[in-house]
Amino acid sequence: MKGLHVVSWILVIIGGLNWLLVGIGGWDVVALIFGGSDAIVSKIIYILVGLAALVLIFTHKKSCKECCGTDAPPQTM
Repeated sequence: MKGLHVVSWILVIIGGLNWLLVGIGGWDVVALIFGGSDAIVSKIIYILVGLAALVLIFTHKKSCKECCGTDAPPQTM
């Protein structure tokens, strides 16, 4: 489960940085690298980023030190 959490975290960071660049300057880096936002590879990456966000939404509290309390260690599965 830790591997899924790490991959999800990385994909959400990539997605967040991509949206930052879209907001600041209109640069969609994923689309630029993979041939446009309609390219199948770009769509797969967008879907993976969205699924990663869902994984983090539903598993966040189990792995977040802040959400588990100040002195409690994170719960493991």
